[in-house]
Amino acid sequence: MGSPVNPTENDPSDDAALTKRLAALDDATHAMAEARDFGKHLRLRRLLDSVRRVLQQPGGFAAVQARAADLDEAGLFHGTDWATPEVLVPALCGAGLQSENADTVLIEAVSEFRMLAIASGDYAHPKVSAEDARQFLSQVLATNLALLFSPPSEAERVKQGRMAQLTRELFRYLGENVGFESVLDRLVEEIWRILRQRPIQVEQVQQLITQIAIFRSDPDVDLGSAGQGVDRLISSLYGTTEACREDPGVDVYRSRLEAMDASALQFEAAGFARAMHDTGLVSPYHAELLRFLLDQSDYLLAEAMGLSSTGRDCMLRFHDLVHRLIEEAVHPQTAQSVYGLALLLDRGILYQPPVAPALWRQIALPLSPYAQERLTLAYGSTPSPSARLLSGVLSILGLPLGVGQGDNPTCQSARALSMWAYNDPDYLLQVLVWAARDDEIIMHFEGQPISSRESVGGVATTLPTDLDPVSLIVVPHLDRIYAEMGRRCVDRPGDPHRWVNPEFHGWWSARGFRINVDVQTGKLVDLDEFLRHFYAAYHPRYNGDQPLIHPQPAGIAVTDSAARYVGWHAITILRVGRDPQDVTRVYFYNPNNDSGQDWGDGVVVSTAGNGERFGEGSLPFEQFASRLYIYHFDPLERGDLERVPAEEIDRIIGYIRRSWGADRWSAGELQASPEP
Repeated sequence: MGSPVNPTENDPSDDAALTKRLAALDDATHAMAEARDFGKHLRLRRLLDSVRRVLQQPGGFAAVQARAADLDEAGLFHGTDWATPEVLVPALCGAGLQSENADTVLIEAVSEFRMLAIASGDYAHPKVSAEDARQFLSQVLATNLALLFSPPSEAERVKQGRMAQLTRELFRYLGENVGFESVLDRLVEEIWRILRQRPIQVEQVQQLITQIAIFRSDPDVDLGSAGQGVDRLISSLYGTTEACREDPGVDVYRSRLEAMDASALQFEAAGFARAMHDTGLVSPYHAELLRFLLDQSDYLLAEAMGLSSTGRDCMLRFHDLVHRLIEEAVHPQTAQSVYGLALLLDRGILYQPPVAPALWRQIALPLSPYAQERLTLAYGSTPSPSARLLSGVLSILGLPLGVGQGDNPTCQSARALSMWAYNDPDYLLQVLVWAARDDEIIMHFEGQPISSRESVGGVATTLPTDLDPVSLIVVPHLDRIYAEMGRRCVDRPGDPHRWVNPEFHGWWSARGFRINVDVQTGKLVDLDEFLRHFYAAYHPRYNGDQPLIHPQPAGIAVTDSAARYVGWHAITILRVGRDPQDVTRVYFYNPNNDSGQDWGDGVVVSTAGNGERFGEGSLPFEQFASRLYIYHFDPLERGDLERVPAEEIDRIIGYIRRSWGADRWSAGELQASPEP
């Protein structure tokens, strides 16, 4: 594919080849359109081969875009996820275009051409407006920025062959037609949305910011006014203060620090602290500043971390421990641990008697060869595996709601780690010692020990690798123990979470349990009672205005943006309260790396602007209840079930009926449920 896809002047032989292949494409499209629905798959091979040949010709992209409406109406997308463009998720398009399956790449590519035709007004789609299509393409480009600016890797070339280059040319074509300004604006907006949730793992965000910085430095690229909003992001990593404005390298920056007086050092400290708390990102220069200030003054150290009065008191009280933590865990390669340490101190958890000695133990902990190997494979050998794990400890204790499950079905284990870091940090540190030193965790289920070493397997079919350091070591053990607890409940009636959750997560998981789905049939049961008990247990108006004391495990039915059922998912209910608009909301932790999701039917999870703290997602009480299928409650604290208005229950049942409960109605529920 050495020829450009959209050249200014075509060679006559190229024009002839394109004309010939377009005729074949038009014939294949016509044949597909004439086929009945049950026979369209028989014509698909010919059509996809024709599309591929056209796209490999100069001018082929514009030609396929011009035929996007015909391809759509002929049935190219029939029976696939691409058949309903109004519910497509931009973040998932990159995976389709990087698939090893060439047919998947081609269908995804034509889907992008369809959106571009809609955006340009060439295709009047009944369910997607031109503005929606343009926003979709902007987000696709923004979330796959690497495909715009970097050549295919060796792995991509091996897996995808010529398709890897076709994908790059497709993104350049889309960028030229959609406009790079909108791409950058959308990308920056997406980065800020993720950062407002304060995740522990920010490597992907850092890579995007690096790509933006490289992109902006290209003199051939004109961003117009779009580049003005990215300065805070770029400077947070590479040019936070005047002393590192031109990104001079850590060694040069260290020499500049050595030449500064106290006033200049205070200016540096304040600048880094301000940027860190503004973005949640930490520059490698910030880590180097903290290491330098160890020999200067605790006042400047507190300034550099932007500590509150609680954090300052905590640092002074535990002076030796804090200094040692910085010496061992804070390095330019582990700079994010600075933010974790700052928030850990501000939480004041060092005043809990077991936590400080547990951290001293962690500093001196000998890691097993297996734990060292896992950490080295995931993060490299610099700094040492012990330092890498200790930096992860600081992050998880400072940001307990920033734990993510990665691309793994281990939401239960991620939730447990988050809950322990949030509510019982010394227990988390003990579990980590068992996993990192002994390669075994032993938990008890109803008095009987369960060994992670002896359990046969967990939910995850492969060993998770895309996790923070603490999760990397602990999650495989927890996953096996959780699965074993479930196996021990297999002969019991009902849902095993009734017994597993309190044993797995901790004593504070309430023993009362409600589920609105029959485990055997999957049908909805006792909806009215389920919802009334939830209101009576959690809503301040009906539970005597009793705030939630301990975080509680719960299960939700996740739906997509079209309100279709996706799957069951573990979350943590953190609190219930009124937002700035005086709406009662449920604030919860979602371990899936990004709480902000559109669950369809107007149910859109908020992560900022409605009273959320960092790491929380929230929904109005009714909407949250409409996706809830499991919760725990204290059976001894009975609220006022009868006062819950019937019309409110009816509205929630309407949400359920229009979404994940659409095909789950039993005969009894059909009689009792309102019409949507």
